[in-house]
Amino acid sequence: MTDPLNPVASAVPRANEAAAKVAREFEAVFAGQVAKIMMESVEMDGDFTGGSGEAMFRGILAEQIGGRIAQGRGLGLASAVEAQIIRMQGGQSDAQ
Repeated sequence: MTDPLNPVASAVPRANEAAAKVAREFEAVFAGQVAKIMMESVEMDGDFTGGSGEAMFRGILAEQIGGRIAQGRGLGLASAVEAQIIRMQGGQSDAQ
């Protein structure tokens, strides 16, 4: 997001913003994997299944579900992952 009062400062992303983005992406992948495991436990019998097409695209659906979860409130992992990334880079974390 650009700051209309200081466009130069807002053009350079801060390290914490990069860590937050990576942490949110990690949370999306994790949530997608959880969704995939949950979807694999559901039997695909009955009149309302998608057959082989559904089976083929379930992984993509799980990935998209994970991304939506992370875009919303998430699972609560992103803040912990972000804090750890910042600590590993030698910085100070706001989340303790």
